[in-house]
Amino acid sequence: MINQPPKIVIIGGGAGGLELATQLGHKLGKKRQAEILLIDKNRSHIWKPLLHEVATGSIDADLDGVVYSAHAAKHHYNFQLGSFCHLDQTNKTITLSELKDELGHRILPERQVSYDYLVLAIGSVSNDFNTPGVNKHCFYLDSNQQAERFQHALLDNFTRLHQDDDPLHSLTIAIVGGGATGVELSAELYHVSDMLKMYGLNKMTAKRLHIDLIEAGPRILPALPERIANSAKRELVKLGVTVREGTQVKEATENSFITKNDEHINADIMVWAAGVKAPDFIKDIGIFELTRNNQIKVNQYLQSSVNDDIFVIGDCCAFTQEDGSQVPPRAQSAHQMAQCVEKNLIATLKNQPLSAFTYSDHGSLVNLSRYSTVGSLMGNLTSNSFFIEGKIARFMYISLYRMHQRAIHGSAKTFALWISEKVLRVVRPKMKLH
Repeated sequence: MINQPPKIVIIGGGAGGLELATQLGHKLGKKRQAEILLIDKNRSHIWKPLLHEVATGSIDADLDGVVYSAHAAKHHYNFQLGSFCHLDQTNKTITLSELKDELGHRILPERQVSYDYLVLAIGSVSNDFNTPGVNKHCFYLDSNQQAERFQHALLDNFTRLHQDDDPLHSLTIAIVGGGATGVELSAELYHVSDMLKMYGLNKMTAKRLHIDLIEAGPRILPALPERIANSAKRELVKLGVTVREGTQVKEATENSFITKNDEHINADIMVWAAGVKAPDFIKDIGIFELTRNNQIKVNQYLQSSVNDDIFVIGDCCAFTQEDGSQVPPRAQSAHQMAQCVEKNLIATLKNQPLSAFTYSDHGSLVNLSRYSTVGSLMGNLTSNSFFIEGKIARFMYISLYRMHQRAIHGSAKTFALWISEKVLRVVRPKMKLH
């Protein structure tokens, strides 16, 4: 009987999961030393920090995304479409839910997939903290589908205002959550509103746009240094954003947020971008040790605390550092975790010692569309991180995306993609209009 190579199953094709599948495909899959299988409920990948640009139409996910099946064929791993719903540790199998099309017709039945080693990279979703009405009345920006749904609603409202002859009528958008997503979305909305006149919607201008950015804490960007938060706030106020700090929302209705003080903040479009958690089904599985945000607790090697054959990376991973703090749910965290698990899986197959994970904070950047970029860099190298803004910060922000592209495509293709983007910019509209 021929011995089958070990099977490594990665659930979730986000920043960490896709990078891990790519690297293991080249180092193990290509040499048939292991079978690498990536599972995701979507057919394509878009870098999550770009979702606010998908939501405003600044980028087209159909053109800028990565199709998993095509990528897998080039990088020596397999891809399977499916939603993870159950785990059997004893028999080392996972269960994927029944797959249906948009009309409810069954494409695939519920099915099981075996594994030797499992990597959970299922990311995070917005945490509505069980606030009444949020799930029914608000947009989320957790996935490409949600971002495109928002973009369609935005275009409909732009069209409505353009054909409304009353100049006093405006488009009001309320965003709950003063983190990076809320801040960057606010600035990007003003940017695309300014561009509409290029495409015949000259009556819908940025002057007819009103945005409320609502943050429950004492300041926006609470996870970043105060100097960055203050600089970002100044830029937002200059654009026209009403920044409401220290404002807690207790309920969402069809057309307004109701604050703890019973103030109604009316809006045509409402967005919830406050806090993140791992998906609730992780709690329903009933196997893992979890934090209150459903994140899975791991050991120093990023193995789950309940099973050494199950690794966890990215936003769904709860890794406690030496100072007692949790590694923040950022793209750079997922990237570093993917690199660590890649080394540890290869070491496991070779019966070699595992490497402990150490998070290095390379700083934080917040991109306010074309208006400004602010941030801090090299927080791991000095006791005081460097504050940067303007063109240098913008260059560094773009570089983060190029690093992600390089991890999943290689240097040559990343360069080719950069050239093609420059060429397409000449012939493509500056915003998606459909």
